[in-house]
Amino acid sequence: MVNRASTLGELRASGWESVPVKEEIRRNAVARISAGEPLFEGVLGYEHTVMPQLENALLAGHDVIFLGERGQAKTRMIRSLTGLLDEWMPIVAGSEINDDPYNPVSRHARDLVAELGDDTPVEWVHRDVRFGEKLATPDTSIADLIGEVDPIKVAEGRYLSDELTLHYGLVPRTNRGIFAINEIPDLAERIQVGLLNVLEERDVQIRGYKIRLPLDVLLVASANPEDYTNRGRIITPLKDRFGSQIRTHYPLDAETEMAIMRQEARTPSVGDVQVEIPAYMEHVVATFSQVARSSNQVNQRSGVSVRLSVSNLEVLGANALRRGLRAGERSVVARVSDLSSLAASTSGKVEIEALEEGREGAILENLVKASVLSVFKEVVPPELTRDVVSAFEAGTVAHTGADIPSAELASLLDQVPALRGPVLALTGGLESVPAVAAAIEFVLEGLHLSKRLNKDGASGAAGATYRGRN
Repeated sequence: MVNRASTLGELRASGWESVPVKEEIRRNAVARISAGEPLFEGVLGYEHTVMPQLENALLAGHDVIFLGERGQAKTRMIRSLTGLLDEWMPIVAGSEINDDPYNPVSRHARDLVAELGDDTPVEWVHRDVRFGEKLATPDTSIADLIGEVDPIKVAEGRYLSDELTLHYGLVPRTNRGIFAINEIPDLAERIQVGLLNVLEERDVQIRGYKIRLPLDVLLVASANPEDYTNRGRIITPLKDRFGSQIRTHYPLDAETEMAIMRQEARTPSVGDVQVEIPAYMEHVVATFSQVARSSNQVNQRSGVSVRLSVSNLEVLGANALRRGLRAGERSVVARVSDLSSLAASTSGKVEIEALEEGREGAILENLVKASVLSVFKEVVPPELTRDVVSAFEAGTVAHTGADIPSAELASLLDQVPALRGPVLALTGGLESVPAVAAAIEFVLEGLHLSKRLNKDGASGAAGATYRGRN
């Protein structure tokens, strides 16, 4: 920054060239695509679906609307677009709307350049400043987006006809940058009309002033499909002016969901008490969301957000931590009995469609069971559990639950040597007491859900007892 031009004359001498913001984004997108790099980091599962469409839109210079249910990374993608802007950009010093020194549009910048010429001071703004965002609400006004007369400037002695009395709205203040509107159907239809010029003629007109501000803006919006029919709609002329509409989606498989969970979730720990969530338990949490998205007992129109998976993983770890603190254990591994905690983190994020009142808890419990069974069948080969079932048919009884210490659960390996095969398959060969205890509980619950063992009680704080079916 020390060597950057500080005046208009120095800027011309440096050879800096002014390009429209969409051309700037296209140029930087081309560089990343040519290098085989993603447009931005942290968005998983869209490599072969959403990203090619977004790349096409940016290369074509389109304004974009993302259409998808909640929790599909729409806002994250929009905010990450700033990474495709040049890191620094020159503006006329003091400009409220990022005036291009070569082509100023505001009265302040035009007057300054006319008066000082090549001595006009130039400032440099970072790309993060070139992003504006507005959450559409019914009370959003044209003044918020476009601008309004500033009564304080009028009171200072300026005439109403003076362009300097204007207070610019969010869109002009994002000139030469990216402006985003989240949940655009919530914007009143008469306000949506005010965006038509921005998208087509690329200018704004404020009140009855005879001014025209030619803006250079990439407009990006997001919408939930439900919003088209419930809370509001996007007016047809506005939809027509967006160059590309891109449909987002939830993770298509549990592996992608797990990758997002690991990226976003925070595993709790206190002092020297460490919490580990084994891969098969992460798989259960991810599968829970996948099962919920295909269940006819869950309202699919409201969606099952990826935030559900992240919250469930965090609560699972928190319950394991609480259990470990009560038991005085310093190393804790999440178990099947900790899954009972998912009810609290799930209830507010999914809409259960039950014919009978009070059935929500039972439906969520069945979804958890279906998820455990699905993962058990996938990660534990049947041949490893035949001798385990035989041992329980011979009279072995096992007690599990949150109140059972890890050491007591792990001692089942000595009582039932056949457990060693499936347990070590789950732990990856590790024989630490907490990991073994968690794997044993998972195997027993999987055998019960497979109808190969009987179970008394629930896998919660009250505990459960597993025995042979005979």
